[in-house]
Amino acid sequence: MAVSKKIVLHFPRRSIERPIIWHLARDYALEFNIIKASISPEQEGLMVIELTGKPEDYDKGIDFLVKAGVKIQSLSQDITRNEDRCTQCGACVTICPANAFSIDPKNRKVIFDNEKCLACGLCLKACPPHAMEVHF
Repeated sequence: MAVSKKIVLHFPRRSIERPIIWHLARDYALEFNIIKASISPEQEGLMVIELTGKPEDYDKGIDFLVKAGVKIQSLSQDITRNEDRCTQCGACVTICPANAFSIDPKNRKVIFDNEKCLACGLCLKACPPHAMEVHF
């Protein structure tokens, strides 16, 4: 059975020039889907990635990343909705490419499913009361 997880990788300046993601594919047989990336030469980098593979290969790949100095965060910890600010307007529902938002037909409240979220940031711009917060 394969494991598939979305994670946020923070690359230190010294590791930007190394083919770290290539090693995950070649050495640990992990499939990867880059969801979002911001990496510049001589600067720190950030990548939102989905890694898929056998559990033991995934664990070895994560260990490799840690030893390479890459800081790892679970994506689900980084996406939040401030419930006090949310006005249930639904602007996020129409803009989300991953369908992470839906409207409950019973009470017309907006439901946020962070498991579906790609951290693309479109909801940040669409939300009038700024209830969505993405932390990288």
